[in-house]
Amino acid sequence: MAAVGSPAIVEASFISRLVTRKTVMIGLLILVVVAVLAILAPWIAPYSPSRLSVVNRLKPPGGTYWFGTDEFGRDVFSRTIYAGRLSLLVGASVVAFAAVFGVTLGLVAGFFRRLDTPIARIIDAMMAFPDILLAIALVAALGPSLVTVIVALGIVYTPRLARIVRASTLVIRELPYVEAARALGVPTWRIMSRHVLRNLLSPILVQGTFIFAYAMLAEAGLSFLGLGVSPEIPTWGTMIAAGRQYIGQADWMTLFPGIAIILSVLSLQMVGDGFRDLLDPRLRKDL
Repeated sequence: MAAVGSPAIVEASFISRLVTRKTVMIGLLILVVVAVLAILAPWIAPYSPSRLSVVNRLKPPGGTYWFGTDEFGRDVFSRTIYAGRLSLLVGASVVAFAAVFGVTLGLVAGFFRRLDTPIARIIDAMMAFPDILLAIALVAALGPSLVTVIVALGIVYTPRLARIVRASTLVIRELPYVEAARALGVPTWRIMSRHVLRNLLSPILVQGTFIFAYAMLAEAGLSFLGLGVSPEIPTWGTMIAAGRQYIGQADWMTLFPGIAIILSVLSLQMVGDGFRDLLDPRLRKDL
């Protein structure tokens, strides 16, 4: 029989609370649908996203073209689900980038007092710039490409995670069990990884979902401005940018990519809010 407070019971309790949260389940369901459509796009899409058919240009949604066609006769449905692959790739890559560098900076700044002030000032300076303006400046300086977009957005959102990790580390390093580990001569790297980092997984997870949503939205914004990936690659931002010229004639060109962005970002926000409520002891009592 599992002991009270054991990891198995804690995990089961967390899952049971997660299932009862309707907003989290709805967000997860939407996110899973978007991810499945994007991952299986080569098998689900009825047409190639780059297939041109000028005779079928600006066809309204119907049985042949579910979401209609664009100015070159390309199937909007096929391009929409293919564009989801790039958005998910960018979001996941930016989260990974921010997690690696943000967690490292936050841990070092919070644990080592001598490094706290300079790192904290750098973080504050980077967060003083609006996210999209800093991303535009970095992409313009490095040149538009998929790798550049990921690196630029990773640099933009790394300070967000670093700031949260630093603040939590400042508290955790003063707790009795950390002091006891120091007194016993436990190596610093072991204290940081096993005693500090393990207790930061909850805020990192929650902030990671928000960064995922912000990155997808920022990537769409950069593509809309022509600073994202190559125009030949379908993205939600470039599709909306192309459709604005035909907003009165073929509004479906902007409608469906816009809905895809809204659903993806909204689902991630719902999941992030749900995780925050479930993992934060101060909010859990109100659930």
